[in-house]
Amino acid sequence: MIPEAAARLSRRSVMAAAVAAVGTGCSTRPADTSPGATAGGTGKGGALPPEAAVRARALADSRELIGRYDAASAAHPSLAARLRPLRAEVARHIEAFGGTAPAASPAAPSPAASSGASSGTAAQALSALASAERALADRRAAALLTAPAEQARLLASVAAAGAGHAALLGAKASGKSTAAQDGNHSSGQDEDRGGSGS
Repeated sequence: MIPEAAARLSRRSVMAAAVAAVGTGCSTRPADTSPGATAGGTGKGGALPPEAAVRARALADSRELIGRYDAASAAHPSLAARLRPLRAEVARHIEAFGGTAPAASPAAPSPAASSGASSGTAAQALSALASAERALADRRAAALLTAPAEQARLLASVAAAGAGHAALLGAKASGKSTAAQDGNHSSGQDEDRGGSGS
């Protein structure tokens, strides 16, 4: 059965996956040595060149996202093993955008990241991560339509990965909820049988 989270993926996320199939992957992105593309470089009038601006925004978004993963893992240690491979992919995205990924599970995640992914139960933390991944994938799929060619290919690849993460996280969250509901239902049936037999 198709996970509910996968069914909710937007057309833009699906389009991003299609573009990524013919684009280059994150690990093969050549270094950008054009004027103004390095950190702090600016174009005319002090504004970042379009490619540098796209990369700076994508880098900031990925850093915030990895903070959410760290916050969820710190608040719910039982999720750490499940989230580790997804976090590792987000770390590779940070490097692809020219940044340096933080060490895994920092002692003090940022307040913004902690406020969502780590609140509530483990299932709610997974759901919050799925929503964050899905929203970011949608934004990137929209941004690639106007981004410079090379950045568009990179955004497409990363957006497709994010959409996949959202589907996986959503499936895990719904699976936990279903298991809990099944357990409660079975318990109720046992009680009914006990009551009818007496």
